[in-house]
This record gives sequence, C-alpha cells and structure tokens, in this order.
Amino acid sequence: MKNIEYTMGIYMGRSPTNTKAKLIQTANDLIWKNSYGSVSVDDICTSSGVNKGSFYYYFPSKVDLAIATMEEAYQSFEPEMEKVFSASVSAAERFERLAAFVYEKQLETYNKYGRVCGCPFASLGSEMAGKEEAIREKVDEIFRRQEQLLTRTIQEMADAGQLPLETDFAAKASEIHTFIMGQVMMARIQNDLTSLKDDVRTGLFRILNIEEQVTIEPPE
Repeated sequence: MKNIEYTMGIYMGRSPTNTKAKLIQTANDLIWKNSYGSVSVDDICTSSGVNKGSFYYYFPSKVDLAIATMEEAYQSFEPEMEKVFSASVSAAERFERLAAFVYEKQLETYNKYGRVCGCPFASLGSEMAGKEEAIREKVDEIFRRQEQLLTRTIQEMADAGQLPLETDFAAKASEIHTFIMGQVMMARIQNDLTSLKDDVRTGLFRILNIEEQVTIEPPE
C-alpha cells in the first residue's frame, strides 16, 4: 500500500501527521468491514487512539473523513489497476487480469477481516448516496476513473477489429463495471467468494463477445 501520509498530503493540500494517517486507516478498516452508519466518530477515535479534538482538527465531520478515506483507498490500488490494464499485454489479457484482480483483492480482505467485504465505494455509495450528496459525488468520481481504464481498452479492441467500430465504448465500459460491482456485492451478501473465482472471467468475455482466455488462474 502507498504511504498514507504522502498520499493524503497530495489530497488534502497540507503535510499530514501520523494522527491523520491513523484516522484514515482506522476509518477505512471499520467502515469497509462494517458500515458507515454503524461506525461512529467515537468508534474511530477509540480504535485509532486519537482524541475527538484531534479528529475535528483534521476533519470537520465523519463525511469529510469518509471522502478522504475513499480517495486514499482508490489511490492505494490505482497503480495495481494501471498494471492490470498495461498496454504491454493484449486487451483480452487485460480482462483476464481484471477478473483475477477482483478475486485476489476480495480474498485479501477476506483473509484480513474474516468475511467478504465487497467494494468499499459501492458499499458506502449504496448506503449513503441518498443521504450525503458529497459521498455520492465522490463515489461517482471514483467510478468514472475506473471506467476510463475500461473505455480505453475497449476502444483499443475495436481499433484492432475485436469489437465493432460502432461500439459505444463508454456504455460498454459502464456495463462491465456494473456487472463486476453486482458480482462483488452478491459475494458480500452471501459471504462467499466462489462466484468471483468462477464467474467473473466468463461474464466479462460474454459481455465483450470474444473468446474466453485461459492464461491466468486465480489463486486458491
């Protein structure tokens, strides 16, 4: 994971202290494992060992902390996503890598927390989008950034003759993103990673209407 203090120094516009880093990391762990509504400022302060005065020095509200936490979470795995979609491999292999990546990240959190946690952005967005506009906007922004990677690859596939040139690249990217979010959400509801391991790859290639590859196997 990228250094939290460095990352948040970019995001928040000032040099953070270890206190801010603790609050961000603790919020990430508690909210992802549980839910936004079930985690209070007191819970975050207690778990991080930070007093409430320090909390409000850095974050005017829990909403502001949640937004900062989402940005840090995305930046922490953005380099991995860029590697998944590296132009050094074929477009088809990028989707192979994406299927494996989705499963690997969920397996990693399952091993850490003892349960399937799903997508932190989708979980927070579905819980709070109708209550906190700032959270909805942040989730939308992150989803757009994710879909840009998909759009770029889909356009390359069309340029290479693997998809019709008249393909609506953005719409296809949104369809793929929605499919993955649905699979991850169901895995969380069922607390079972089996479908992510077995079905995401097949579903991606079905949506793209290209032959499924067999080059990358997800970990056990």
